Order: sequence, then C-alpha cells, then structure tokens
Amino acid sequence: MIWLWAAGAYLCGSIPFGLLIARAVTGADVRAVGSGNIGATNVARAAGKPAAIATLLLDAIKGLVPVLFAARAPGAPAALPSVCAVAAVLGHCFPVWLRFRGGKGVATGLGVSLALAPLAAVAGAATWLLLYSAFRISSVGSLAGVAVALAVALLTADPFAVYGLAGVSVVIVARHHGNIRRLLARQGG
Repeated sequence: MIWLWAAGAYLCGSIPFGLLIARAVTGADVRAVGSGNIGATNVARAAGKPAAIATLLLDAIKGLVPVLFAARAPGAPAALPSVCAVAAVLGHCFPVWLRFRGGKGVATGLGVSLALAPLAAVAGAATWLLLYSAFRISSVGSLAGVAVALAVALLTADPFAVYGLAGVSVVIVARHHGNIRRLLARQGG
C-alpha cells in the first residue's frame, strides 16, 4: 500500500506546471531560459511575475494534496504522509515526463510542509521572503527557509513529520548544489 501511495504522490509531484504555464503565456520552453529548470524562479525570468506566482501556488498544491490525502487515509501507517511528501518532491525534481530534469523542489516542499508541519512551513516561507527581499537571491532564501522549517519542525511536529521534512530537505539541498558552489565562490573571491 505504501508504494502505491508513494507512486501516486510522485506522479502528482511530477506535473510540470512551470513548463505548462510558461508555454501557455509565452509559447516558449522555460527549460531554454535562465537556469533551465521548471520552478517558479525560472518561470519569472521566462514568463513574468503572474506566471511565477501561478507556478508557485500550483507546485505547492501538488505537494500538499497527496500528503493531506495520505494523512486522512483510513488505516494508513503513521509514516505514509512523510513518504508521500518525499515522493512528491522527488516527482517535482525528477519528473519522468521530462527525462528526470525538473525543478529544485522548494515550492513543492512548501506544500508538503504545510501538510506535515504547518508552523514549520510558515517559518520557512517567512525566512525565504525575508532573505529574498534582502538579497534578491532565491537560493539564499530557499536554503535558509529549508533549515528554519526543519528546525521549527524539530520543536513543534511529530517525529514522522520531522523525518519527512528531513528527507525533503536533503532533496532540496542536493538540488541546490550548483547554487551553493556559486554562493561559496562569491564569498571566497
């Protein structure tokens, strides 16, 4: 049963809303612009702010929905929502439809966080907003937001939610490896 739920969450997470929205707005492929990924930050570059907001909301919802359904499934194991959370983020980052080249998982991570640990999600989103406003570098806000969300979850959420958010955090940080290298290179130079 867990693997069926995980597969469903993966497929939900793999819907490439950024690609679809950017194509609908501009006719262009968002993967040919900027960073080449399908997330809201790159959609903003390719198709503008309204398209980016729509992408962010839909990417968050595609993480939120399978986790909420898993949490309410009768007789489901306690770990099921966390498994679905990680699967949805993996679906966004590695969508089968796009040869496993997707986004960085931040908006989908926000959605799964809202379902698993709402206080942690709010703290992470506020951190992203504050740091993005200050530095105008999305990856700085994203990485700090992930760290803050995980820290708040450790203090406020149940252990299974923490495990799920830890798994999601690992995926998001791994997807930001190039950004981390560039940020560190700027500090060293």
